[in-house]
Amino acid sequence: MILLQGNNIARTFGADILFENINFTIQDNSRVSLVGRNGAGKSTLLKIIAGVESASRGEVSKTKNLSMSYLAQEQAFSSDLSIYDEMLSVFKEQIAQEKALRQMEAEMGELSGDALDSLMTRYDTATESFRQNKGFTYESDIKNVLNGFKFDQSFWTRQVASLSGGQKTRLALAKILLENPQLLILDEPTNHLDIDTLLWLENYLKNYKGAILIVSHDRYFLDKVTTETLELSRGKLDKYAGNYSRYIDLKAEKVASQAKQYEKQQKEIASLEDFVNRNLVRASTTKRAQSRRKQLEKMDRLDQPVGQDKSAHFTFSPAIVSGNVVLSVTDGAIGYDKQVLASPINLDVRKYDAIAIVGPNGIGKSTLIKSIVGKHDLIDGEIKQGSNVMMGYYDQEQRDLTASNTVIEELWQAHTLTPEVEIRNRLGAFLFSGEDVKKVVGMLSGGEKARLLLAKLSMENDNCLVLDEPTNHLDIDSREVLENALIDFDGTLLFVSHDRYFINRVADKVLEISAEGSRLYLGDYDYYLEKKAEEAELEMLEESTAIEVSIPTKSTSYQESKLDQKLRRKLSREVAELEKKLSQLDEKIHQLHTEMIAASEDFEALNKLQQTLDTVMHDKDMAEESWLEKSEELGD
Repeated sequence: MILLQGNNIARTFGADILFENINFTIQDNSRVSLVGRNGAGKSTLLKIIAGVESASRGEVSKTKNLSMSYLAQEQAFSSDLSIYDEMLSVFKEQIAQEKALRQMEAEMGELSGDALDSLMTRYDTATESFRQNKGFTYESDIKNVLNGFKFDQSFWTRQVASLSGGQKTRLALAKILLENPQLLILDEPTNHLDIDTLLWLENYLKNYKGAILIVSHDRYFLDKVTTETLELSRGKLDKYAGNYSRYIDLKAEKVASQAKQYEKQQKEIASLEDFVNRNLVRASTTKRAQSRRKQLEKMDRLDQPVGQDKSAHFTFSPAIVSGNVVLSVTDGAIGYDKQVLASPINLDVRKYDAIAIVGPNGIGKSTLIKSIVGKHDLIDGEIKQGSNVMMGYYDQEQRDLTASNTVIEELWQAHTLTPEVEIRNRLGAFLFSGEDVKKVVGMLSGGEKARLLLAKLSMENDNCLVLDEPTNHLDIDSREVLENALIDFDGTLLFVSHDRYFINRVADKVLEISAEGSRLYLGDYDYYLEKKAEEAELEMLEESTAIEVSIPTKSTSYQESKLDQKLRRKLSREVAELEKKLSQLDEKIHQLHTEMIAASEDFEALNKLQQTLDTVMHDKDMAEESWLEKSEELGD
C-alpha cells in the first residue's frame, strides 16, 4: 500500500533552485535512505515531506489518516515533566482505557443480574481493545526503549529540561519510536549515539512494523536498516534498489553505462555527419546523404553525462619512517580527578598498525587518546614512545583552530616559510579555493572546520596519526576521501570513531575499552562483532547449562549453528510453558467472572473474588510481557 507520494516537488529561493521535479513513492514497510552531499537539500526535502515546510511547487499526497513522526537533525526538545512521565504521555489513550477497566472492575461488586452481565460483556470487549492497543505492554515498551538509549532507572525521575543537548536528542528519538507511527522520518538519528546504542537502534528499526525514511551519514547503519536508496544530487532525485553499499555499485554501473552510450552515440553522429558532408553535393549519393541528414535530425540525442561534483583530495605523507615499536601503554588507568574510568589499559602499537578504539560513551576513549599525545596524564600506568615517532593529533573539539584567523592564515602561521601558492594548493585539495581562503575560521561550518583541521594536519608530515572522531561533521563523500587517504597512508594510525563503516575500511585491529580494561581484536569491525557474538553465545550457554564449556575443534559456523539450535530449543520450551500458563490464567479469570456473577448479592465474597481477580490479572500481565519478550527473541 502506498503511504505517501511526492509529485513534481520543487524548492526555490528566489531565482535559485535547490531542487525541482522531485517524484517518489513510499510504500507501507518501506526502508528508504535519502543520501546526497551537504547542501543538496536533504533536510529541506524531509521537512517538506513531514509538513514542517512548504514546497515552492508540487505536492505531497498522503493516505488518509496517515500517522507520521519526524525527528529533526537538531531537535528542539524540552519539557517540565520527568523522563518517565514524558514517555508516559505517548500512551494517554491506553492509560485512559486502563482507568476505565479498573472502574468497571470496581463496579462489578455493586451490580447483579442483567446489569452485571451487561457490564461483563462490555468489560470483555474493552479488555480486548486494550490488549490490541498494546495496553498490557506499554510500560515494558517504555522501559525497553529508555534502557536502549542508555536512560537506566536512575534517570527516570530527572526532568527533561535538565538533560544535555545530546541526551535530549536521544530522548526525542526514544519518544518518537514509542509513538509507533506508520511512517518514521528521521534526520541524522545516529548523532550522539555510541556503538552499543546504534546496534540496539538498528535491531529495533529492522523489526519496526511501519515505513522508515532516513537521512544519515552513517553508512554502516544505512546498510543494516535500509533496502532502498534515494540520491538527491544537482537538484534531481534518483532511485536505487538496495542499501547504501548496493547503491554505490549500482550508481557506478549507471555512470559507466551512460558514458558508454553517450560515447557510442557521439561516434555514430560523427560518422553520419561525415557521410553527409562528403556526399551531399554529389549527384549519385545526394539522396543517401539527405536520408542520413534526416536521420540525424530525428535522433534523440543523449546529454553528456555530468561529471562528479568536485571532491576533496586528502593526502598524508610522513617525512621520516618511525621505528618498528611506535608506542606502548602498560597497565594504564584513565580518568579524571583520581576517578578511574577504565583500567588496566595495555596496548602495543607497531609500525603500520591501524588500530580503532571502541567502547561506550564516557568510558574514556578520548581521554586515552589525549594521554597518548601528552595532553592529559594517566592516573596510573606508563606510556612509552618509540624512536623517530612524529605524532600528529586530530582533536574532535577542534581546539587547534584559531577562530579569528582566516582560512589561509590558519595554515600560513604554522608554516611561515611555505610559499603562498603551495598553501593555496593544499587548501584547494581540501575544497578551499578562491574567496573561500579568506573566510574567518570562526564563521565556518562544522564540516569546513573539520576539512581545515585535516588540511593543517596533512602539512605536518607525521608518521603516526592519532585521530579523535575524524569523520564527525564530514559528509559521506568527504568521509570516503579521508578513508582512501588513510588507507594509502604509509605510517601508523590510532583512532577513535563511532563510524563503523570507516572502521571496517581503515582498521586492521580493534581495541575495546571497558571499565575492566582493554582487549585487542586482530581484525576489522565486523570481525570484532563476530568474536563478541561468539563470546556472548558461549557465556549464555554456560549460564543456561551450568556446565563448563570447552571450545570445540570443529568449524566456527558449525559451532554457531549448534549453539543457536540449543538456545532456540530452550526459548521454544519457555514460550510453550508461558502459553500454557496464559491459557490457565484465562480459564481462572473466566471462572472468577462466573463466581462473581453467582455471588453478586454477597458483597463480602464478591470483594474477596475481586482481590483474587486483581492478582490473577497482574500475573497475566507479567506472563504476557515475558511471552512477548521471548517470542521476539525467538523470532516468531
